[in-house]
Amino acid sequence: MKIFFVFGILAATIFISCRQTAKISSGETSSRTQTEPQSIVPAQTAPGTKNLFIDVHDLGVGKVTYADVMAAHQKDLATEGKYGVNIIKFWFDEDKGKVYCLASAPDSNALIQTHREAHGLVPDHVYPVTPGTEAALSGNDDLFLDVHYLGAGNVTKEAVAGAHLKDLAVEGKYGVNLINYWVDEKQGVVMCLAQAKDSSALINTHREAHGLLPAAVSKVKEGQ
Repeated sequence: MKIFFVFGILAATIFISCRQTAKISSGETSSRTQTEPQSIVPAQTAPGTKNLFIDVHDLGVGKVTYADVMAAHQKDLATEGKYGVNIIKFWFDEDKGKVYCLASAPDSNALIQTHREAHGLVPDHVYPVTPGTEAALSGNDDLFLDVHYLGAGNVTKEAVAGAHLKDLAVEGKYGVNLINYWVDEKQGVVMCLAQAKDSSALINTHREAHGLLPAAVSKVKEGQ
């Protein structure tokens, strides 16, 4: 949330952020009530600027391999410059046939057009996101990407940053290495990337740290 220009509004902003952090701390939002947004919400950005996005492709169980996704990614890289896009990396859950792409772009339409022209596989969801601070990979544990659907207007980047600090304080107990997180404040979506021995270790880290459990956890392979 941006800092407002007068002290009174700043105080209100801090109050809202703290309130959201309290929700996370108490586990007020249960994974059983989380619902994935059903459609792409176009992101409005100022001309000449670039925002960060994560788009999600639901390709179907057993329909694609990592090699297929890498081939499509190479086509994206050959096309992205035409639309001012920079596709940074992707994560692929082969068991679920799901691909998550991290990219910077002028807007969501530029990213969609890149995919459409490159290989025709347009995303099912596009989330404009704010990232956390990235940590280094450590060891050989598997990568997991979990997703929290908290609902529009129910989370701020400040609240998520506070919850992430609690995760970092607990992660060692479960052998987890939290790499980064991304927040879409407008749609209330949070994604976390971590190394762990299994998905239960990551879930238990969140449970002990702040009580907010993910709606979904994917074991993923990274590409770039």
